[in-house]
Amino acid sequence: MIKKIFCAFIVLFNLPLLNIAKANFDIKASTVILQDYSSGEILFEKDADREIYPASMTKIMTSIIAFELIEKGDLSLDDKFMVSENAWRLSQSGYSSMFIMVNDEVSVEDLLKGIIIASGNDACVALAEGIAGSEEQFAMIMTSKAKEIGMVNTNFSNASGINDPDNYSTVRDILIMSKYLIENYPKYYEYYKDKEFTWDRTGGDPITQGNRNPLLYKNMGVDGIKTGYLAVERYSLASSIKKKNRRLIGVGSGFKSKKDRSRESAKLLNWGMNNFDLIQIAKKNKKLAELDVWLGYKNKVNTHIDQDVYKTIPKARKRYIKTVIEYNGPIEAPIKKNEVLGLLKIFYKDELLNEYNILASENIKKVNIFSRLIKSINYLIWGDV
Repeated sequence: MIKKIFCAFIVLFNLPLLNIAKANFDIKASTVILQDYSSGEILFEKDADREIYPASMTKIMTSIIAFELIEKGDLSLDDKFMVSENAWRLSQSGYSSMFIMVNDEVSVEDLLKGIIIASGNDACVALAEGIAGSEEQFAMIMTSKAKEIGMVNTNFSNASGINDPDNYSTVRDILIMSKYLIENYPKYYEYYKDKEFTWDRTGGDPITQGNRNPLLYKNMGVDGIKTGYLAVERYSLASSIKKKNRRLIGVGSGFKSKKDRSRESAKLLNWGMNNFDLIQIAKKNKKLAELDVWLGYKNKVNTHIDQDVYKTIPKARKRYIKTVIEYNGPIEAPIKKNEVLGLLKIFYKDELLNEYNILASENIKKVNIFSRLIKSINYLIWGDV
C-alpha cells in the first residue's frame, strides 16, 4: 500500500508564487537579475538575457582563473610576474590602474588585490601574461571556463573588460559566474570585501586606493562583488549581500549614473531580503525521517536526502505550504544504504511543486526464518509489524 506521512516542514514556492511579491517593483537599469544564493531561485529579473558589455565585471572571471590554479597547486600567491610594457601602458592611458611599472616583479597576491580592489587594468594584463603567456591566450581560458560553468551567452576577449565588441555577456551569465566564485573560492572571495589596497610601488610613494563598490560603505551587509563602466553600457554592478545565513546576489547593467547604480542596487538587495524568507527543508546527508521496516533486524530505517534543499518563500505565504513523505510501506528488508525508498513531495495549495528521492541511511538485514514466522503471526493476529 501507499503510506503517507505529513511532516512538520514548512516549504516552497514556484515562479507564479514568487510573482506575487514582484507587483509594482522595478529597478532603474536596462537589465537586472536577483538570486537567492542557497535556494538558487530567481527573485527578480528584467531583460536578463539581453547582451551587454560586462566592462570590469569581466575581472571576476580573471580572478577565478587565478584562484583555480592556486587551489590546484599550479600557482602561488607568492609567485611573482614581471610587468611587460603592454601591462604598463594601461596604467598610463586614463584607465583604472594599480600603477605598476615596466619590469617590476609583482606577486600574484598583489596583482589580485590590484584587480579586485583597485580594478587595475594593468594588473589584469600582468596576471594574464604571467599565467598564459599572452592576454589573448588567457582570454581563451576565460571563455572556456565560462562555457564549463554554464555561461552560454558569454565571450571574453581580454582580461580587464576594456572596450571590445567581442567581450560580451548577460547579467544572467554574470550571476552564474558570481555564484561560482562565492561557492568555490570562499577563502579568496574575502578579497572582494576589502575597502582599500595600498600598493608600495617602485620609484614612488605608496598608493592607496579604495574599493569602487559603493555598497561596501553602506553598512548593509554587502561583501562584494564588482563594478563596471563603459560609455556605451553605462554603469554596472554585480553585488552580494549576506545577513545571518542568507545571501543574495544581484547583477544590474545600464544604470544611468554612479548614484543610480548605488541606490538602485541597494534597493534591489534590500527588496529581496525584506520580501522573502529562506527556509531550510533538508540538509544533505542529515537525518530526515524514520520509515517502517518489515522483516528487518530493525523496525525503522533512518533516511536522508543527498542534497541541501532550501526554498525561498514570499513573506506571509507559509501557511499554503506542506510536505509529504510518500513510500510503499512497510519496506521489506533487506534494505541497502542509499537505496531509494520513497519521495519527499512539496505542495503549494495541493499543487505539486517539487519532489526529491528519499534514501536509506543504513543497511537493514532481513531477520532469520524463525523471526520472520513470529512477525508474520503477530501481523495476522494483531496487525503489528
